[in-house]
Amino acid sequence: QLQLVESGGGLVQPGGSLRLSCVAPGSTLDYYAIGWFRQAPGKEREGVSCISSSGGTTNFADSVKGRFRISRDNAKGTVYLQMNYLKPEDTAIYYCAQLPCTLTILRTIPDYDYWGQGTQVTVSS
Repeated sequence: QLQLVESGGGLVQPGGSLRLSCVAPGSTLDYYAIGWFRQAPGKEREGVSCISSSGGTTNFADSVKGRFRISRDNAKGTVYLQMNYLKPEDTAIYYCAQLPCTLTILRTIPDYDYWGQGTQVTVSS
């Protein structure tokens, strides 16, 4: 199981953009599907988006569809989550995880014991 590290979070005004990055220090995530998940204070963790190992398949939660894009650069060993038109309700800690890329997994996150520290995204004026 990969150990993943997230970065790129911050404070942004509503309507702004951020790009999150996910890497696997000392390893490579080239062969693995990667998902982004988030957890807001007082709420359960929820799936946001995922991408297959080749990048040919992507899925998005309805709440971010049309605003977020996911991509990967296997040469750089990085998966990105480009977040546009951010809303206050996008405020959360964002995590990436090595999980199959399916809508089922985004909607019902399976048991996963390898969550990293995450990166905080705060959308506020």
